[in-house]
Amino acid sequence: MPNLPGVNHQRAVKAFEKTGFWIAREGKHITMTDGKRIITVPRANPIDAFTMGGIVKDSGLSIEEFKNLL
Repeated sequence: MPNLPGVNHQRAVKAFEKTGFWIAREGKHITMTDGKRIITVPRANPIDAFTMGGIVKDSGLSIEEFKNLL
């Protein structure tokens, strides 16, 4: 998996919102959807690089696209 530094969960949520995702539910995790996909972002600072990589993959973005949104 490409190198993805630990990301603050609030920055990750803002980046996903730029691509059309919106917050569907909040609790210990933040559930976001774009109408087709559902992703879950943990409230951790920072989010582990491997976990973040999996979330980015589930969102349909590439790691580079996500890095550009941060």
